[in-house]
Amino acid sequence: MTTKVPFVTEEGELVLSAKIRIPASEIVIRATTSQGPGGQHVNRTLSKIVVTFHIRDSAALQESDKDWLVEKLGPVVRTSASRFRSQRQNKQAALEQLAERLVVGLVRPKTRRATKPSKSSKTKRLDSKRSRGEVKRLRRTIED
Repeated sequence: MTTKVPFVTEEGELVLSAKIRIPASEIVIRATTSQGPGGQHVNRTLSKIVVTFHIRDSAALQESDKDWLVEKLGPVVRTSASRFRSQRQNKQAALEQLAERLVVGLVRPKTRRATKPSKSSKTKRLDSKRSRGEVKRLRRTIED
């Protein structure tokens, strides 16, 4: 059975890749009341979860990864979840959102390497230029 990456363990640890695991002790979890309609239940229960991760304070990340993440996401990454009535489900959703944001933030774009055009592509380009020039030449008016 394969497990998708990123995922959240039972202990609340974020597994971003085979090498990067962020312990639950580095993640700040706060419960608040949700916004919007719902009456007394929404106003009384602390079902909304806000998850905060301070990138610079993390011991799980390498310095190069920290620098890259701070540049892309800022020094503090926050996510929140309030779509479920259950605090437990919102906590799981917020942690998954945080893991997803960190994984996406850690992706480095491939550097572009300049390549030379192939001989056939050069030939095709010149042939099309020649034929286009021929069409334009034939459209000219003939002067006596």
